[in-house]
Amino acid sequence: MTRLSVNINKIATLRNSRGGDTPNLVQVATDIQEFGAQGITIHPRPDERHIRYQDVYDLKPIVSTEYNIEGNPIKKFVDLVLAIKPTQVTLVPDAVDAITSNTGWDTIKHQDFLTDIITEFQRNNIRTSIFIDTDTALIEAAAKTGSDRIELYTEHFATQYALNNKNAIEPYIESAQLASNLGLGINAGHDLSLDNIKFFAENIPNLLEVSIGHALISESLYLGLENVINMYLHKLRIEKLNIKLL
Repeated sequence: MTRLSVNINKIATLRNSRGGDTPNLVQVATDIQEFGAQGITIHPRPDERHIRYQDVYDLKPIVSTEYNIEGNPIKKFVDLVLAIKPTQVTLVPDAVDAITSNTGWDTIKHQDFLTDIITEFQRNNIRTSIFIDTDTALIEAAAKTGSDRIELYTEHFATQYALNNKNAIEPYIESAQLASNLGLGINAGHDLSLDNIKFFAENIPNLLEVSIGHALISESLYLGLENVINMYLHKLRIEKLNIKLL
């Protein structure tokens, strides 16, 4: 079954908006795991506008599933990851002023840099993943860095799917097939939602993990957090069951 990792950045944003500790990030992460999610994702940024660097330490003892830390590997971030030693680090080339992640790595241009960073993380037994677009040349270059996985940047798919253009899945299928052939594990994230997750998961071969935050938290305002977690898990189980039945 494809694993669901819940990005809790938006919970931190809500907490920070009042300057206190409500909602409590540690309690929310604990509950999310109790509700069945198989991972917690956070994305600390240098300005700490949502996840604070202290949060990364506070969450470490209570994450009993997979702990995925995303971010641009500047020195402060690298030092943080090496201190925490999460299950997985996802390298994202987001600019300091980016509202949200909006592009994948140019793994050709930055291949040497990524290789050095990935080697250091793997030396510390931390699984690595590269946030990336569907360009097959970039995926081939990603494999040369030694990364364990890639995370497909799915905003284009989500946008086109909402316009009823299901052809948008095709480059993701091609990319996933190539990545699998090159020995890369496949994650995915950005704008995946209850509306499109089942279709995406049904069509992407060897999809190991999806990281979902903004949509899941937004949907939870209406449907309830436990309810939404189990709805995602149900859709992901149905997808795998259908494949086995075929």
